[in-house]
Amino acid sequence: MAIFEPRVREFPIRDLSVTELLFEGLDRDPSATVLIDGATGAETTAAELRSRIERLAGGLTAEGLAPGRVVGILAPNVPDYVTVFHAVAYAGGTVTTINPTYTVPEIAYQLEDAGADILVTVPALLPLAREAVAATGTSTLLVIGEAEGVPSIEDFMGEPLAAQVPVDLDDFTVVLPYSSGTTGKPKGVMLTHRNLVANIEQIRPVQALKPGDCSIAFLPFFHIYGLLVLMNLFPCEGCRIVTMPRFDLEQFLTLAQDHRATHLYIVPPVALALAKHPMVDRFDLSSLVNVMSAAAPLGADLEAAVEARLGARACQGYGMTELSPVSHCTGPDGARHGASGRAVPGTFCRIVDPDSGRDLPAGSEGELWVRGPQVMKGYLNNPDATAACVSEDGWLRTGDLAVIDEDGFLFIRDRLKELIKYKGFQVAPAEVEAALNGHPSVADAAVIGQPDDEAGEVPVAFVVAAPGAEIDETALRAHVDTCLAHYKQPVDYHVVEAIPKSASGKILRRLLRDELAAVPAE
Repeated sequence: MAIFEPRVREFPIRDLSVTELLFEGLDRDPSATVLIDGATGAETTAAELRSRIERLAGGLTAEGLAPGRVVGILAPNVPDYVTVFHAVAYAGGTVTTINPTYTVPEIAYQLEDAGADILVTVPALLPLAREAVAATGTSTLLVIGEAEGVPSIEDFMGEPLAAQVPVDLDDFTVVLPYSSGTTGKPKGVMLTHRNLVANIEQIRPVQALKPGDCSIAFLPFFHIYGLLVLMNLFPCEGCRIVTMPRFDLEQFLTLAQDHRATHLYIVPPVALALAKHPMVDRFDLSSLVNVMSAAAPLGADLEAAVEARLGARACQGYGMTELSPVSHCTGPDGARHGASGRAVPGTFCRIVDPDSGRDLPAGSEGELWVRGPQVMKGYLNNPDATAACVSEDGWLRTGDLAVIDEDGFLFIRDRLKELIKYKGFQVAPAEVEAALNGHPSVADAAVIGQPDDEAGEVPVAFVVAAPGAEIDETALRAHVDTCLAHYKQPVDYHVVEAIPKSASGKILRRLLRDELAAVPAE
């Protein structure tokens, strides 16, 4: 077995919950500002954040709503997202983070699959939340802020909880984000306190943050990238984040300028804007030290263009929800443009030939396998999917084709999986196909990803009309809009006579990609 070893093989993982680790960081300087509401400018100090977490945890516990319960959070990035997440974790509960752009069926599916007892949302999303809750076994609805007829989290502030409710740090699922699979519905990824604490400790020395450092938190907290790196790592290090409920380039640049951001955590579409959009020249971004892109590969030329324009180091990291999420990251000792950095401490890798299962040497292309303390516990309610993804001896098969060079730098080449990555979000073709096939005019459907300069990839649909029916694209788009989040919806539709399939019935997506490539550009 050919194993690529990290430069740091072992590191201490202390017996702490993720909230106890957060409290250590907050206690270093209780007066330091750690959260700023980008929309209002309201600031929260380390002491205030700790107090709110303890009081909400105490109130939820007193009402019997936290220990052992699953709590859904359906909200954009707001400061009290941090409060709710850690109050539930501190009280011995599990959080399932829900994409606020989801439709009612998508929200209801996640609530039901996760077994959520409580849903916490914001006033703007109450109509969706109410409808989703009514369709599930979720019994309690709370709101961040104020809304008529719905209890606020303020109503549940109680006596501070004095200590972490005991849980098995290695086994208890503290957060349950959902990750799209290649077949069917998204799967709940079970991440333990140990997973999160280990990953924070793994990336701390690589990111080398200092108290007073600042980042603009537009990466959504429901996504593991934003949740771990911004919502947890930054306050753990005594740093501050400025929350953005949704990405807007001008607001992002304004906040980065006004708050003297030192570190930016972005995705490739934002990198493209930072490198090329004329608006960037209107802002003073001289405070920037580091710009880290992840969630999808970034081309070496674009990475270098960001660095040259901003005068700050531009680099990349690699991870996935099942890795809590970071396995590779570029440290302060040098970047290699086009690479996703080196393995973080305690992370071992293999490059495996997907056909033969044989381990490959440095410089060879194969599937990336990863083993380390950040590897998930498994998929909720899905032992078969877990077994297909994680081997008995703990190796996670990433589904990404990659090369590791002689110096340990990782280069992502392509994907074995059929997942489409739209602006860092995963889109499962099977889920979109199921929605299309639910329309009476569609007899069959297939979805593939089409390369896109801004999004990375966009979904494109091929549909076959049902006997005696015609495809009305407007009606089909309206149908899809009722059951899929915007980023999952096809940007183009192609009506075909038949979907190419193998003898076993598997869609031959390669042939569809070839067909799409042959279509002349408009």
